[in-house]
This record gives sequence, C-alpha cells and structure tokens, in this order.
Amino acid sequence: NKQVSQTSAPVVSESGVPFVIGVSPIQAASEPARVGMPVICVNFEEAQAKLGYSDNWEAYPLCEFMYSQFMLYEAGPVIFCNLLDPATAKESVAAADFDVVDHQVLLPIDAINDTTLVVKAQGSTGSETTYVKGEDYDVYYSGDNLVVELIPTGDAYAAEELNVAYSKATPDSITATNVATGLEAIEHCMTTVGVIPDLICAPGYSQDESVAAVMATKAAGVAGMFHAKAVVDIDASSSGATTYSAAISKKEELELDDENVILCWPAVSYEGKVYHRSTHLCGVMARTDRENGNCPYVSPSNQSMVCDGMCLEDGSEVLLTVTQANELNYAGIVTGLNAFLNWVAWGNYTACWPGDNKPEDCFIPVARMFDWVGNTLVKTCWKKLDGPITMRLLESIVDAVNIWFNGLMGSGFIYGGRVEMLDEENPTEDIVQGIVRFHVYMAPPSPAQEIDFVQ
Repeated sequence: NKQVSQTSAPVVSESGVPFVIGVSPIQAASEPARVGMPVICVNFEEAQAKLGYSDNWEAYPLCEFMYSQFMLYEAGPVIFCNLLDPATAKESVAAADFDVVDHQVLLPIDAINDTTLVVKAQGSTGSETTYVKGEDYDVYYSGDNLVVELIPTGDAYAAEELNVAYSKATPDSITATNVATGLEAIEHCMTTVGVIPDLICAPGYSQDESVAAVMATKAAGVAGMFHAKAVVDIDASSSGATTYSAAISKKEELELDDENVILCWPAVSYEGKVYHRSTHLCGVMARTDRENGNCPYVSPSNQSMVCDGMCLEDGSEVLLTVTQANELNYAGIVTGLNAFLNWVAWGNYTACWPGDNKPEDCFIPVARMFDWVGNTLVKTCWKKLDGPITMRLLESIVDAVNIWFNGLMGSGFIYGGRVEMLDEENPTEDIVQGIVRFHVYMAPPSPAQEIDFVQ
C-alpha cells in the first residue's frame, strides 16, 4: 500500500504589518521598550506605554505613525523601533523659576524624570531649600508635560514659585544617518517579536536619499529570506518638491526605480495636523488587507484615506486634478485624489515603473502578493528544515502548498497557482548537499486601473 504523506496547514504570513523606525518620547513611557530594538504594539495604549506619546510630531515622528495607524485606521499590529536614548541623547537645562499653578509646575515632555531633576525654593532669609521627591512633590508625565505636583503634606505645598533644574532629551540629535544605521534592527524582528513586517516606513527621514536606499535594501531581503515594501516619501517641504511636476523630477533625480519601493507625494492633512503620506499609505494598505482576508491582493489605489486634504509639510494646500494625479501614477508615484468629495489614495505602481513593466514588479498589489506568498512559503517550510530528504517530506510540502493555492484561487485572491519540484532544478549533487528547490507558478489579479466603454 502507498504511504500517504502527512499534509499540514500552511503558516500564513502577516500582511500589512509595518516596521516603523524613528524617534519617540520614550522618557515618558511607563513601560519603556529597549532602545534601537523592535517592539510590537497592537493598539494605541500599548504603544503609548512602551514608547511614550507627544503631539509634537516633528520632534517625535513615531507618534504621528502610532496616532494615524491606531486612531485613524484602526490597524494593527505595528512594529516600532525607537532610536532615542534619553540616557545619552540629552542636555542639561539651567535652573529657572517656574510659577506654581494649582500646586503644579508643568515642564515640557522633553524633560527627563531622573536624578538631574532638582526642585528648590528660595527661603525668606535667602537660604536655599531643596525639596525631596516623594515627600514634598511627585513627578509624572501627562499629555505633553512632565508634571511636578506638590504633595499636601510636604513642605512645598503652599509655594507660589519653584526653582527647577533638569535634563531634557534631544530628539533632534537623531539624524538620517542614525536612522539609516538603525534600520539594521529589522533583522531582529524574527527573533524578538516573532513577526516579519511586510512594510517599512521612516516618516520624517525616508525623504533622505541614504535612508531610502537602506530601506530598499532591507525590503529586498529581511533576514535574507523575507520580502517587504519600503514606503518612501518624496520631500514635500518648501525646499523639496512643491509641485507634482517637481515630484516627478525628484524621482528621476534620486534614481529610485526599485520594485521594492513605493514612492509617495505630497503630505496629508487631517483636522489641522500634517502627516507624511507614507504614514497614511501604510494605514490604507493595512486596513485594506484586513478587509480582504488579510491578503494584499487589493490595490491601495482608490481606497479611502482618513484625511481632509493634501498639502506640503508646512501645511500649504496641494490641489491635483485627475490628469495631474494620473501623471504622478504613471511616473511611479502614489499620491491622493479628491474623487467625488471622497479622499482616496491614488496610484498602482511601485517605483520601478515605467522602466520595468513586469506586473510582478510594477503593480503594488501583484508585487505584494508575490512577497506575501514567498514569506508564507518560508514560514510554512521552516519546521521542515533539517528533516531528512524523503518522498514524504517533499510530497508534504507540495501537497500543503497546492491545497493552499487552491483555497486562494477559490477566494478570488489569485487566478491560479501551483508548486512543482522539477528535476532540472534539482541536480543530484544539490540533493546530496541538502538543497531542494520547488518551482512556484502563480498569477495574482492586476488592478483594473482603466475601464473603457466602447460605443
């Protein structure tokens, strides 16, 4: 009798999970994450506890991302990597007098609650009194402040003025060079958080050419096995691309024609706040994936954005016609469009377009599908590594993948797909050395970016 191979269900890879690198006010975090290492968060409260939160997004761009992803798009998880270390990236603030209001002194969120925080008062005879933390006052972070609150039983409770010295974190000391180097931390995702991101974002830094280049390199091979897409902003500041034609020229200048890069322009506004477009595009993709079976086969183009306009980084309004938005699309840049009073993302192409017109490279949903399937195959076969090369092993892989492909086809996620083990790709000398290869055939649907009616 023929022995039936044991077929296990595939370990489906995550989809729409961003790895976001930058700076957060971690000095205000109640459960601070390790600096320079990935930390996974599933909601805003967890992100705030591990990274801190401030409305000063220019100084702390990770806060922009956590607010957008969790509060606007309700999409998680997110893998964050904060590079600010308050133990080293800090400077002293000279002692100064502060008015006490409602028995409190409000310091900026940059202030660090450590031993350098010294609270004093000037006595009536000129002698200096130093108050004791825990006896005369307590310290905690609230909103965008470090609050020094006087204790009713303490000696300072009736004070109307306090003299305070402290150290403050210096988020501006984290440069594009630090971010480019810090991107190496994505390699730790597999071993520290157990989740492989399929999007890479660095709001506030990705417009730097060196950062974008490293993002593209990491997207091509996370941990040497997994694939992602780098979501990169074209500089939309007053010194960058201030028009759609300038954005197209900037792309040509940067020579960012990589199939692993998704280029974005301009910024996005919502309720008076300015966001990097890469931030919102990650939100759109994560939400769209979730609404479609956690599968990236649907393009983010023409999907609603939670915004009320497009702008430059200084807030100046950017209005695009359909023709102008299409010019950006056909240049390989994702933008936005107010379509029938509904703001949507607009653009189907990765940055390799128009130089590379292969669907698996140039179309965002098709390219992401190949990444997602490839990542799933790696995760599925991981437990089979180092097992003996037997017919049972080989058949179990082929059967599991083909059954999964049949399910994807039945759901409409792909036109069709199969995996085979071809003799010509598996010479005996490779088999002897423990190397086996499987050939994957797959056809995801292309986006219907042009619909014509002929009469």
